[in-house]
Amino acid sequence: MASALRRAGLVIVALLCTATLVTGPARADNPIIQTIYTADPAPLVHNGRVYLYTGHDEDGSTYFTMKEWRVWSSADMVNWTDHGSPMSVSTFAWASADAWAGQTVERNGKFYWYVPVKDRASGQMAIGVGVSTSPTGPFTDAIGRPLVRNGEIDPTVFIDDNGQAYLYWGNPNLWYVRLNADMISYSGSPTQIPLTTAGFGTRTGNASRPTLYEEGPWVFKRNGLYYNVFAARCCSEFIAYSTAPGPTGPWTYRGTVMPTQGGSFTNHAGIVDFNGGSYFFYHNGALPGGGGFTRSVAVEKFTYNADGTIPTITMTTAGAPQVGTLNPYVRQEAETIAWESGVETERAGEGGMNVGWIENGDYIKVKGVAFGSGATSFTARVASASSGGRIELRLDGANGQVVGTCTVPGTGGWQTWTTVTCPVSGATGTHDLYFRYAGGSGYLFNVNWWQFNGG
Repeated sequence: MASALRRAGLVIVALLCTATLVTGPARADNPIIQTIYTADPAPLVHNGRVYLYTGHDEDGSTYFTMKEWRVWSSADMVNWTDHGSPMSVSTFAWASADAWAGQTVERNGKFYWYVPVKDRASGQMAIGVGVSTSPTGPFTDAIGRPLVRNGEIDPTVFIDDNGQAYLYWGNPNLWYVRLNADMISYSGSPTQIPLTTAGFGTRTGNASRPTLYEEGPWVFKRNGLYYNVFAARCCSEFIAYSTAPGPTGPWTYRGTVMPTQGGSFTNHAGIVDFNGGSYFFYHNGALPGGGGFTRSVAVEKFTYNADGTIPTITMTTAGAPQVGTLNPYVRQEAETIAWESGVETERAGEGGMNVGWIENGDYIKVKGVAFGSGATSFTARVASASSGGRIELRLDGANGQVVGTCTVPGTGGWQTWTTVTCPVSGATGTHDLYFRYAGGSGYLFNVNWWQFNGG
């Protein structure tokens, strides 16, 4: 459960948003996760969805206090489903702390999650590998020991067109190894990439670190050109990049991707192409209570320049545009959220996740819901250890048109589930859908999933 400080901050967000929602739909969708603080985004496209792997900054942290990693996914770049935490420091019996920035890749039906953690035996930072047959986990320790260990962090993995995979990592240096086809072993020894000013830009005022390279490499290939996007110059960091004709260089510095901005003194990039568009993920400190140790992941859509260079990208509150619409006539998880105020998520006793800690006035926004010719009823899976409350179905704002109200009874427990249905009228066309929760004091009820009928 979030700290009182964080909940107070989100109430402020709710009040600010409500002031604008009275007259029209909200435009702000960044940061894309509001239920917890997230950092170090690593996107992966798989089977028509973008899976987003992040770290989790603990509430009120005054250091990089991170105990677990989280997974989210989206088919439209705006409505993100929370899949919880399928891997944590405790996944690695040999690790003691620091669930820091990693990346997941898929190969031969398995998903490999490369992460830096502190090795208990040596006290050094090391790179571990989690493995799963599902992009949402659960992940297990693939080898029972560090894959590599030299005290440095921030792994990124790239599989070239010829099948050769590379693991890169490093702060203050930059290293790589050639991974074997099993993705959990490597050939040769770790090789240090020369950090030259021609390759990684010039840093002034720091004789021990003459280049801009700081940490957080993200390596990928596009149209035969290799890109290394990285966090540059601490502190505060900006995002820069270099390119090369091959996966190991020689690298040429190309300039700034995202200038220093936002409320966090670190940044971390992840770039993917999805459904014909290119997307840049990063983190900032934009949520209430946010800062350098309480960060939040955001995303922007961008277009490469004709010569393959990356344009300068600026943080926005609008975020990426929606790809398509959301179908309300199939079961949707309650933890699929474009924006929220006040709620949190947790593991559901029925499996998956549910939305909980709902109080009077809290809401969830789901963007771009295609009702078509019109919904006739609404069904939700709910549970309540209190006397329950109401789900108000509103269009285009937390104070928007009410098209239905579902009463949630007390069920005798927060994981004692029942299904409720209520009539719907006036939900036609495409709208942003708001679930506004109402009732007495204290926590009202939990929601596992929902679905409209008709249309």
